[in-house]
Amino acid sequence: MDLNKSNPKAEAAKMDPLDVEQVGPDGSNWKGLVSTPKDERNRDEAIFFWPGKDESKWEESEKEGAILSLSEAAKKMDPSHLSAFLDKLLLEWLIFKLVDYYGIALSQVSFQSVVDIMFEEYPLSKLIHVPVSLIPTPLYQISVDFIRSISLETLTGFVRSASHLILTEWRPGVVQVVHPYAEISKVATFVVLAMVLRTKPDALTLVLKELRQTPTYQGQDKLPLLIWMIAQVFQYDLPAALYSWACNLLPLVANYDECYTSHSIDLIPQFVEMILSSNPGARAVLLNRAVTPGGRLIPSCSFEILVRLTFPAPSARVDATERFEAIYPMLKKVALQPDDTIITANALEQIFAFSLKLAGGQGNPALATEATAIAITVLTQNVDCFKQWDVLYKEHLEASVALLKKLVDEWKDHSLKLSSSSSYTLTVKNAMNSFRMKNEKAITERVANLSLYKEADQSCKLISRSLSRGPGIATLTAAGGVVGCGAALTNLSLTKE
Repeated sequence: MDLNKSNPKAEAAKMDPLDVEQVGPDGSNWKGLVSTPKDERNRDEAIFFWPGKDESKWEESEKEGAILSLSEAAKKMDPSHLSAFLDKLLLEWLIFKLVDYYGIALSQVSFQSVVDIMFEEYPLSKLIHVPVSLIPTPLYQISVDFIRSISLETLTGFVRSASHLILTEWRPGVVQVVHPYAEISKVATFVVLAMVLRTKPDALTLVLKELRQTPTYQGQDKLPLLIWMIAQVFQYDLPAALYSWACNLLPLVANYDECYTSHSIDLIPQFVEMILSSNPGARAVLLNRAVTPGGRLIPSCSFEILVRLTFPAPSARVDATERFEAIYPMLKKVALQPDDTIITANALEQIFAFSLKLAGGQGNPALATEATAIAITVLTQNVDCFKQWDVLYKEHLEASVALLKKLVDEWKDHSLKLSSSSSYTLTVKNAMNSFRMKNEKAITERVANLSLYKEADQSCKLISRSLSRGPGIATLTAAGGVVGCGAALTNLSLTKE
């Protein structure tokens, strides 16, 4: 439909919202699915949907024939008319009928003009407020009050179908008309989608996995819109926004060489900067809700990506590296926030696995140092990771040597935690004994990397002796002597002879 030549009054009179072909919550076309038989529908219904009151406005629109801006079209809408419209709706397809209402009211707005202005001219800080900032407050409030009455299941289906409708047409400079009211549907869907995401953030969270695995949502041209969708959630639910970012946006950076420019990738850390600076309490909110029933806000796989991006090899630094360095300390706290749930225990095991792998060096000392520090933190939070370490010990021998040495050097900081209960002490002792058996076997057989096994064995002996004597021992030497023994002392340091 050519909006430059359209007659709003004529189009509205011809349009039956129940005949508009849309995509339903299950992904299918929902034209004709409303239970009311077509021959029983009110044929004046299309006129009712139009919010204008004055007939002269129709004539004025006919004469002007111009495409309006979103803000101009929205200002012409009557809040009282919207309220009356919503009051008459049945429960079935409620959210889609709201789209119909906005669709006809915004029929003179070009979807492509909204896209061009928003995503080419607006900075990220302003982009996240559009199009809601262009909708008069009374209209917005009536709409969100109505949305709150709709079930989460229905809204989740709407987010799925709405994002599909918008993104399948998402081509800068190109409008692909798939049905007579494609332009109307997209503009209205865009507006209502923003309202839904702000009102019920969980509606997006529940479909995140599906969205990120669908080719429709992949590609550099889709990135700004995905950021925009998650930003709507950020307005009212910081944890949900961070989780959405970690699961959907952060992984894109790891593969940006394939299809993303550095400018596009720079938007991703910018988004977190915006989250962390949004209000003084943002950090406390994220730390207090670092674990949700659905998982950690920053899953272990996303945390590994973050670590690699923050500590790249010197030759691999990019424009966004400094931004990741700035946000990393806070995100690391969220990723490693202590918690006693099974979810966290499983996550820590996964974090330990990748940190041990990265601690091996790989020609990147900065990355190895940070990975070793992460592994130590995980071991003190979940002592059962010592059992996991035992399994991975020989496979990651160089990293194990570095980790054992760091444990010795920082023993006074970790000894109380690792020996706080008999079960903890026994777990660590068993791991050290198993390590020593592996070391002795390798030394006896004079295998490759013999020096690494000898260095590891030295550290294992020191840790084993300290655990046997308990936390009252001040200092141990490699020969086993006790220096400065004092039962009142609670910190223990280990030194090599």
